[in-house]
Amino acid sequence: MKKMVMTLITSAILIGTSSNLLADEEIAPAFGGLDDVVYSENLWTEMVTQHLVGPDALLSTPYEGQPPHGAILDTVDTRLTLRGNEGEVIIKRNYDGEGVSKLTVANDPTKYLKAVTVMYRRAGYDPENQDWFWVKYKPDGSLDVDSNGVELAGRIAKGMAEGCIACHRTAPGGDYVFNHDRYKTTSNIPGAPD
Repeated sequence: MKKMVMTLITSAILIGTSSNLLADEEIAPAFGGLDDVVYSENLWTEMVTQHLVGPDALLSTPYEGQPPHGAILDTVDTRLTLRGNEGEVIIKRNYDGEGVSKLTVANDPTKYLKAVTVMYRRAGYDPENQDWFWVKYKPDGSLDVDSNGVELAGRIAKGMAEGCIACHRTAPGGDYVFNHDRYKTTSNIPGAPD
């Protein structure tokens, strides 16, 4: 009987210890984690400094968009350095609302701006997905959230059937960019030599 009690106590201790170990080992979320949120805040600040977003942002010619972005879009891309990483950045301003058109957006972009979606290439960040860091900002630069309240920054919807990565993975050229193939390299074409 003593042996059985000791075995039960030992088992309970081992189970309790292993569950505590698992609780202490937090697995980083694919997106919306503290590191992604902080990085996205730094990215927004640098884009404001470079006049890529915010009240003094350079604008491009509005064009017709499609879901999930907006009825009218305006896209700019360039290179940007953040925390020692120089990478391509693509900024898409998403416009919508009653009366939205290319002309109304060109005349009063702040009235129709609903979101700013950004792709920023970070060397080594996510090699499976061309190292893109994804962010969806509200017009004021705060982070938008998904239906579960998770902030949209990082590897948004990685491994899911829908979302940023799943959609952009289908872009021609293997660079996850729909508007052009300037970022296409032999290293991001499956089966191509490096």
